Amino acid sequence: MKHRKAILASALALLMVVSAAQVFGQGSFRPKAEYTMQVNVGPLFDWGVGAQRWADLVKEKTGGRVNVKPYFGSSLLAGKQTNWYQAVADGSIDFVVDSTINASSVIKSFNLFNLPFFMPSYEAVDKIQAGKSGEMIIKDFERGGIKFLAWGENGFRQITNSKREIKTPQDMVGLKFRAVGSPIFVDMFKALGSDVVLMSWADAVTAFQQGVVDGQENPKSVLTVVKIWEYHKYLTNWYYVLDPLVFGVNTRVWNSFPADIQKAIQEAALEAADFQKALARAYLDGNKSVEKLKTKYGITPVDAYTEAKAKGLIVTDLTPAQLQAFKDKLLPVYDKWVPQIGKAIYEAALEDMKN
Repeated sequence: MKHRKAILASALALLMVVSAAQVFGQGSFRPKAEYTMQVNVGPLFDWGVGAQRWADLVKEKTGGRVNVKPYFGSSLLAGKQTNWYQAVADGSIDFVVDSTINASSVIKSFNLFNLPFFMPSYEAVDKIQAGKSGEMIIKDFERGGIKFLAWGENGFRQITNSKREIKTPQDMVGLKFRAVGSPIFVDMFKALGSDVVLMSWADAVTAFQQGVVDGQENPKSVLTVVKIWEYHKYLTNWYYVLDPLVFGVNTRVWNSFPADIQKAIQEAALEAADFQKALARAYLDGNKSVEKLKTKYGITPVDAYTEAKAKGLIVTDLTPAQLQAFKDKLLPVYDKWVPQIGKAIYEAALEDMKN
């Protein structure tokens, strides 16, 4: 009899443990049928490919429990790409892979990456993102209600136009450029004597076709996806700013996931970001990223510059002296923007790049 009571007591205890696990653990997790993801560009851009890969990996690593659907072209925002931070922070959108530039009017510290000619190499970028300044920026970013998961990359931004070859600041005078809706870009182009039209990318191609603007600035994926040679004849490589991407999720949504789901989503973000960065850097960092894509991911990327040149795009690489002339012209931007970014973050970034 006592033995039977002991067995019943043990069974009851086990039942209580299982019930508690169902209430507090994985058993209580009821995912939404679909989690939305904001992506500014289309699915063929390196950025869009990385976003889709993250969504696919999340589904795979969670055993199909979490389904994330990317909405490309900022379709959830009616094309208003600079509104992504608020939309994700307030929970209107769940996940995001988007540009720091498009949130830099809200997260002022993101403008560290927009300081002209501040980061001289990919190594410098990586040191900032992995360093103290990167931690400070992430903390600033997360304060608004979005969980940061990984750094992606749109890339170093170059300049194209339909009018003339750009080798000196004087060549910029009088030209009209499309720029994203971020005030620091207005200050930079005005300092170089250019006019700026702020518009979303959804409106940019039409503006090129209609001659509303003479040029634009963007990383290399704009070459083959947009076929920029159909609108512009000249490209100048000046590597003046780099455009990181953020892989993130609304904080309340993140907190709704049990630990195993969080771990899977985090791992998926890091893997997708590693892949996406390699795409963005392919053929621009020697053979490093190309070899990674071949050996680790089994793909051989298209060389965008080779294709663009074959289509007639005239590509100009600036000498150190020519670059210095642009740097000198843009020094006043630092006086205005370092205080807005935060002097502590700026100085931490300088130290990070030295280490």
